[in-house]
This record gives sequence, C-alpha cells and structure tokens, in this order.
Amino acid sequence: MANVDFSNRDSFGSKFGVIAATAGSAVGLGNIWRFPYVAGESIGGAFVLIYLAFIFIIGVPVMLSEFTIGRKAKLNTFGAFKKLAPGKPWYIIGIMGLVAAFFILAFYSTIAGWTLEYIVKAFANGFENQNTTIIFESFKSSTFRPLLWQFVFMGLTAWIVFSGVKDGIEKYTKILMPLLFVLIVIMCVRSLTLDGASKGLEFLFKPDFSKITWGVILEALGQAAFSLSIGMGALITYGSYINKDNNLPKTAFQVSLADTLIALLAGVMIFPAVFALGMNPEAGPGLVFQVLPELFMKMPGGYVFSIVFFILL
Repeated sequence: MANVDFSNRDSFGSKFGVIAATAGSAVGLGNIWRFPYVAGESIGGAFVLIYLAFIFIIGVPVMLSEFTIGRKAKLNTFGAFKKLAPGKPWYIIGIMGLVAAFFILAFYSTIAGWTLEYIVKAFANGFENQNTTIIFESFKSSTFRPLLWQFVFMGLTAWIVFSGVKDGIEKYTKILMPLLFVLIVIMCVRSLTLDGASKGLEFLFKPDFSKITWGVILEALGQAAFSLSIGMGALITYGSYINKDNNLPKTAFQVSLADTLIALLAGVMIFPAVFALGMNPEAGPGLVFQVLPELFMKMPGGYVFSIVFFILL
C-alpha cells in the first residue's frame, strides 16, 4: 500500500467546490425534507436550539476529523483506516461506515424518488386546484411509481458519480447549490407574507423547555449527524479529494455553517406556510410534499418555481 502513487488522483478544483459539494451531500433532503418534519414532530423551538448546539459542539469536530483522515490517506473510508492504522482493527470502523451508508441510501433514494415524481407533476401543472395531501397519500400508497422513481434516481446518481469529481460532483453542485439557496430565500419571503405566518416563526424559534424529552434530544443529535453527513464515511471520501492547501478547520466550519443556514431557512420557508394554510406541523415525512405545492400555487410564477425547486431538491 505504501508504494501506491496518489499524485494523479482527481481532486476538487476550488475551495468553493469543496464547500458546495460537501454541503450538497446533505443539503436537499437532509435539510429541506428531513429538518422541517423532525422539528415539527419534536416541538419546534427547543429542538432547534439543541440541534444547533450539537452541530457546533459535536458536528464540526467530527467533520474536521473525517476530512483530516481522508486527506491524509487519499483513499475511501475502508482503505483510509487500513492505510493509516495497518494491522490494527480500525478498518472495522470503515466497514461500519459503509454499512451505515448502505442503509441510509435505502431510504434516501426512496425519498429522492418522490422528488422526481413531483418534478413530473410540476411540469404537468398537477398541483393546480388539487388537495396536496391527497396527491401525496395517493402517490405514497402506489406499489409501482415510488419504486420506478427510486431506480431512476439511482441511475442518475451513478452517472454523476462515474463522471468524477471535477466533471461530475463539483461541476453540478457549484451551479445547483447557489440556485437552490436563492430559490429558498425567495420562497421564505413569500411564506412570511402569508396571513398567520408569525405563528410559524413562533413555533420554530420560541423554545418550550418544558417539552424537552430524551426523545427530542436524540432526534436533535440524529438530525445534526444526518444533516452534516458525519459518521458514515462520506466525508472521509470527500476529504480524500481535498488539496493540501485547503484549510480544513475553516472548511469544516464553513460547510457546517452553510448546512445549518439552509436548514433554518427551510424551517422559515415551511412553518409560516404550515400555520397560514391551516396544515399540521406534525405531518411527518410528507410535510414538504404537502406544504410546498400549496405555497407554489400562491406565488406569481409558481408553475416555474415548482419545477425548478423539485429539480434542485
């Protein structure tokens, strides 16, 4: 292993590419889909406060550790531990990370498939004058369509990954991440202008510490880990493509900050609309797919925005 030459290994072409690609590994479903519904099920404000604490107390140091391991070894999760600790059982952690990633992909690809279904519906103007809750429940109960879109998503993902770092992951995230950010800000503005939006902000940011339970704390810890993609080896792999001149502590902090900002904006986008539209903040995994189509229908140019949003998601 010591004689392997990694000098020709592909790498990120810019510091912004590192931040965009790494944040992009979680931003999207991790923040826009999962954060709002978990916050909704976990009493809102207090959950958000605990989540923020876990992000910066645990998330940033763990992310920095994974980046460091990856850049030092220039290998994937399994290979990195075998190279840096030869003859030691640390490689088992690499195996555990791969197993965790496999299980995460099993449901992540399912939810990502839902977004593809909604892209098609958006193109067909399928949300106009429709009950979005019924639309979602009808799709979710189908035995064929969710599976079809899951396979399509897996194929698209494989194509991007096989394109490499510069021409694949970095190329697309450097364009899509800023677009997604701008669109979320626009939707936040629209959501905040709805009648009754202030109740959503109060739900999201006013903590009720009397409702904190161990379940809420564990949900916040789980969301912090899921949101930053820590603990499953993805960041070790990303770290293996980071150049030596990149400041890893600064990069880890910037990625965490960008990731957290998107999560909070997603909450601002969702919860004011939830309360303004009289919907249930505890709707669970379908929350985004029920609320956002309603919001698009109340926006000028909502047809175009809905198409672009679900593509970026």
